[in-house]
Amino acid sequence: MSSAPLASVLFVCVHNAGRSQMAAGFLNHLAGDRIEVRSAGSVPADQVNPAAVAAMAEVGVDIADQQPKVLTTEAVQASDYVITMGCGDACPFFPGKRYLDWALEDPAGKGVDSVRPIRDQIRTLIEDLIAEIDNKHPESNA
Repeated sequence: MSSAPLASVLFVCVHNAGRSQMAAGFLNHLAGDRIEVRSAGSVPADQVNPAAVAAMAEVGVDIADQQPKVLTTEAVQASDYVITMGCGDACPFFPGKRYLDWALEDPAGKGVDSVRPIRDQIRTLIEDLIAEIDNKHPESNA
């Protein structure tokens, strides 16, 4: 079996501090190196949302060392899946990519109690995404 990733996924939200960081954390945690993971923001924040870090730590996923990154055309071009979370028109479009828009509440300014349901919704979406990618690559399930 090849060690190359089955697919590459880019998560995009405005600040790259909450939703996209939680999604990237879950995908790394649940898929390991089977899927290449990127995240970026159209207007990146200074740091990852501390409530998102705390909510993820509760489920055993450490995103404390992540840093918000600016969205680049190159990151979109290098990704098979581009998943936006309220990034609006800032996300460049390229033919041949699978674009998904996940309507998720923004955790900015919320406490951990309010971030937990968003985290859990993201985990469900990530599990569905992994299943979709695995179904496109049945040889990886052997």
